[in-house]
Amino acid sequence: MRTFGGAHWSIDDIPYDQIAPDSVRDERLLFEIVTSASFIEITSDLYTGNLVELFRQDAEIADWLAHRWETEELQHGAALKKYVQTAWPAFDWEAAYAAFRVDYGAICTVEALPATKALAMAALCVVETGTAGFYRMLSELSPEPVLTRLAAAISTDEVGHYKHFHRYFLRYRSIERPSRLAVLRTLLGRAAAVEAEDTFYAFRAVFNATHPDVAFERADYDAYRDQVLDLARQHFPHGMAVKMLLKPLDMSPLVARATLPAVTSATRLFLRRYDKAA
Repeated sequence: MRTFGGAHWSIDDIPYDQIAPDSVRDERLLFEIVTSASFIEITSDLYTGNLVELFRQDAEIADWLAHRWETEELQHGAALKKYVQTAWPAFDWEAAYAAFRVDYGAICTVEALPATKALAMAALCVVETGTAGFYRMLSELSPEPVLTRLAAAISTDEVGHYKHFHRYFLRYRSIERPSRLAVLRTLLGRAAAVEAEDTFYAFRAVFNATHPDVAFERADYDAYRDQVLDLARQHFPHGMAVKMLLKPLDMSPLVARATLPAVTSATRLFLRRYDKAA
């Protein structure tokens, strides 16, 4: 197997036959987290289509989004899907995902993107900061070696995506010249809302598929959210997230140090990603 991280990798590099099902069979929270993540990642085509529409007049960005970013995001979803199907074979992934896609497709629209291209790229920097930190945390917490390596590989990809989005942000910042305050508001606002809707819908689809005779209630989601928050408070890589969030603000070292408490608080908002229902 190739070493994950840095170099391109393929789903064929992942040794699914080495998964130790006994180590995860009864890990209910891990199952819900990984399955929800697989739904969200494998639906990246909807979000990518919106971004390509927004940047349709910029051939370089539109091409990178359609042929690099989407390809890698969909691979994340396919890899996580296969992991779920291997580790928890009794779960009907296809049926549960179909329900999620219907719900999420209704809210994933071009109109939901920020108003300008520079701010849209700033928001994407926040998304990649959150996902890079999430998968690093998952890698560190996983009790199963294959998932540990897979999550680490995805985290590395997300950091690479962040670098592209930051470069494209700089391009459009020079053209549109948004104020630093507008950028900061976008960063904080996106951090507060990051993936709230898709996370809720993903968990609901998982719950409904595994509890066919029980009516889903908000309390079920709240219980799941609280468990994830407890893990994230201890293990989410806040230091990494702070550095990534500060970068689009392009501050001097002195100003960055002064702003650090506020931006650190913003990273804590990633932990609130489960607080909202759609």
